[in-house]
Order: sequence, then C-alpha cells, then structure tokens
Amino acid sequence: MRDVLDRVVEWLDAGRDVALATVVEVIRKAPREPGTTMAVSDRGEIAGSVSGGCVEPAVVEVAQEVLAAGRPRLVTFGISDDDAFEVGLSCGGTIRVWVEPARGPWPGLARRLQEALAAGKAVALARVLGAAAGDGAGARGAGPVPAGAVVLLEEAEPGGPARIMAGSSGDPGLDRELARRAGVLLARDETAREPLAGADVFIQPFAPPPVLYVIGAVHPAAALAEAGRFLGYRVVVCDPRSPFATSERIPAAHAIARQWPDEYLSGARITPRDAVCVLTHDLKFDVPALRVALRSPAGYIGVMGSRRTHERRLAALREAGVGDGDLKRLHAPIGLDIGARTPEEMAVAIMAEIIASRRTNRPQRPAAVPAAAGGGGDVAGGAA
Repeated sequence: MRDVLDRVVEWLDAGRDVALATVVEVIRKAPREPGTTMAVSDRGEIAGSVSGGCVEPAVVEVAQEVLAAGRPRLVTFGISDDDAFEVGLSCGGTIRVWVEPARGPWPGLARRLQEALAAGKAVALARVLGAAAGDGAGARGAGPVPAGAVVLLEEAEPGGPARIMAGSSGDPGLDRELARRAGVLLARDETAREPLAGADVFIQPFAPPPVLYVIGAVHPAAALAEAGRFLGYRVVVCDPRSPFATSERIPAAHAIARQWPDEYLSGARITPRDAVCVLTHDLKFDVPALRVALRSPAGYIGVMGSRRTHERRLAALREAGVGDGDLKRLHAPIGLDIGARTPEEMAVAIMAEIIASRRTNRPQRPAAVPAAAGGGGDVAGGAA
C-alpha cells in the first residue's frame, strides 16, 4: 500500500473512481507478501502489483467488476509453477486478494494515512473482510459484520492499544478489539489476517523504520552502520568522543550523537522494533548504557566483548541492580556464531542475529547470564 498511496491519493483528489486490490493471505509461496496492494482507476490506470505479473490481468478484471457493483470481493488466485519460476520462485502458490472500491471513508482516510506516514508515525490499516468462519454476528451480536469497513489506527504506546484516527467497523466492541490487536502487530511489525470478535479482519501495520542504536564509534561501527542502513534501519551512532564520532568515519549513519550513551538512550523513544548494539568494549560505557537499554522495550540488545569480559560486565550490572531476568535479554557475545573476523563479517553476524531475533521471536542460543568459562571472541564465534 505504501508504494501506491501517492497515486491513489492523486486519483481520488482528481475525482476518479479507484479499486484497491490487496493481498491478505499467501499459501505456500508467492511473489508478493500480504499487504501488497495494486490500485486500478476507472480509466484503466494501474499502480503497483500483487503477483509480479502472474495474475494481474485477472485482478484488473475483478477490480473493474467491483467498481461496477460497488461491493468488495475476496478472490483466490493460484499461481502456476511455470509462472512462479518466471518471477523467481521455485514453485507456485495461492494468494487471496481483497478487492474493494475506495469510496466512503477512503478519500479522507487515504489522505490521513499519507500524512501520518510522511510524519513518521506508526499506524495500521484494518479491514473487515466479513464474518469469521461460523459466525455471522458482530462482536456484540448486534447484526451482520460490516464487510468492507476500514479503520485507520495510530500507535499510542508501543505494544499498547492503538488509537482510532479515522473510520469505524460500525461495532464498538470490534473497534476496541481492532485497537488492541493493531497495537500488538505494530510493535511486532507483523501483518495478520485472523478472526477477531466475530469478524474476519486483515490488519496491516505501517511502522516507521526501526532504529539501530550503535553504541561506540569504534572500528566495526562503520560496517555495522552500512549493513543496518542497507536493511532498512535508521542508524544512530552514539559516542561522546568527538574525534571518533564523525560522519567521515561512519558515513552510513543517519545521525551521530556525541553524548554519553546512557544519557542519550534515556531520552530516546525506543520501541520493540529497535535494536541496541553496544560495541564500546569498556565497562564505563557498557554498564550505564546497558542499564538504560535493559529498562527499554528494545527488541534486541547485543554487546561486544569476550565471554571473560562479559563475566565482569554481568557482575557490574548485578551490582548496579540489574536482575537476572533482564540480563537474560542480552545477546553476548554479540552476533551469530559464523566465525566472523573482519568488521564486515562482524556486521553480517550481528545483523543476522537481529533479523533472526525479530522474525522468529525465539532465542538463537542459550541466554548468556551464567558466567561462562574461557575467553572467546568479541563477536560470537569471532576472533578474540
């Protein structure tokens, strides 16, 4: 939706009739992920794609039918193995596409979504596809679930219920459930189609880029900043030492903060989508920064240093009042164990662990709270 939104707003502002076709479910593999949207105007103009070319003609035909009838439809398309191979997949799959006329609240809602994204807000779009399987009533039993309803929600507090900005499902109980679930999905940056309060709903988050906080403008920081930026993170490097914390040394950073890390992190609005990587390898930096990071909802907190160094760090953190429950969140030594040695390899190991932690939501190795014997590298599996 994000990539076609400007065209959609342009068409709606010009008074054109527009249909939106959104992938709401993928079975097996497909060229596009859930949330991918194609827009079709009443003049036959097309923006975006739902399958990389495999089923677009059929989707355009359905979009024209939806505009003529004025009612949304949920349509299933199969992608053959031959077509899948042409767009880079080893086998075909099935996509379910929600095709809706962008009428009613849509012109104003699309404009508000555009403004929210431009302002860097975390918002979610919820669509009611109909009644959940086996349930034809709304959340309060007040009547049929309103298929086609659309709601725009804004993140209030990370992980907490979202706030409705525009639109309504028509059912107060369902609206409350949409707000609750949208808050959870925004924190995880996950799209979902699921039954909710008697309705079949599709919720799509539009989160701002996650932030990669790199603590320490040390040698590996430049490669890590470059890798983080490439993967879509907003990279902030924090180090109070002016000779080190420069854009010349770390050109890929979006921002450089010349502050003590604990002071900077205390004022940052860290979310569960964000990652904190402590590279300073110095207890006077590490311990205060980690105390603050461990009080935050950061989705990933990793720290560089050998296992022997980490034993001393854990002892200092315990002395500072950090409990073992929080210490279990630490990834130390930082990064997946791939035998990394160069700064570039370290960056790959670190970003791989961040991705694995974010996407799989399970630990990649045992928690590093118990004191480990021996030395080891600064990065998991890396050189000492």
